[in-house]
Amino acid sequence: MLPWLTESSAQRFSDLRDTSLSKLVRDDMLALILKGVLKPGQRINEPDVASRLQVSRVPVREALRELESSGLVVSRKHSGVFVRTLAAEEIRDLYQMRALLDGFAGRRATQLGADQRAALLTLLDTSVAAMLQAASLHDVQRYYAENLSFHWAIVEAAGNQQLSDSYRGIVQKLHLTRLKNLSQDVGMQASIAEHVDIVQALREADAPRCEAMMAQHVDDAYARLREAQPPAASPVA
Repeated sequence: MLPWLTESSAQRFSDLRDTSLSKLVRDDMLALILKGVLKPGQRINEPDVASRLQVSRVPVREALRELESSGLVVSRKHSGVFVRTLAAEEIRDLYQMRALLDGFAGRRATQLGADQRAALLTLLDTSVAAMLQAASLHDVQRYYAENLSFHWAIVEAAGNQQLSDSYRGIVQKLHLTRLKNLSQDVGMQASIAEHVDIVQALREADAPRCEAMMAQHVDDAYARLREAQPPAASPVA
C-alpha cells in the first residue's frame, strides 16, 4: 500500500501505544480524505471525529492543524475546518513541481547499481502489466492506483528522503482533484505508452532520456487534464 493511502481503523489507537494521539488522529483523517470518504469541500466535524475515535477534541484539533499545514484542509473562521478544493492555478503549479521531481527521480534511477536497477525494472514491468490489464477491463480506479505505485517505486529508488517527502505532499494534494473523476478514462492508453517508454529508457540506463521522458510524461498528463471535461478532472499520469 502506498504511504499516503493508509488504512483507517480505530483499532490502531489501542495497538500503537508509542505513537502520539494527534498523529494517529491525523493518519485516520488523512486516510478518509484520500479514500474520498471525506470529500473536497466537506466540513470535518470535530466532535464526531473525537467520538468515533474515543479521544478528546485536543488531539483532533492538533491533527487538523497539521493537515492544514500540509495543504489538505482549510480552516474558515466561524465555519469550521473543510477538506480543500484546489484552484486551477494551484493544480498547474503542483503539476509543474511534480514534473521536476519525477524527472530528477528518473535520472537517479538510471544511476542505480545493476542489481538494484534490475529489481526496479522487474517491479515496473509488473506494474505496466497490471496497468494494461486494468485498462483492458476499463477499471480506472485500479489503473490509477497502479499508476501511483509505478511512480512511487521510481521516487523511492532515487534514495532521497527529501524528494520522497516533497513528492508525497504534492501527490496527496493532486489526489484531491482525482477523487472527483475516478470513473472517467482520461488518456489511459496514451499514459500506458509513456510508461512503457520510460521503462525502456531506464532499462538502457539512458539518464538524460529517462529524466526528459519522466518530466514530459507529467506535462502531458497536465495537458490531458486541460483538454478533459469537466476542466477540474485529473488525468492519469
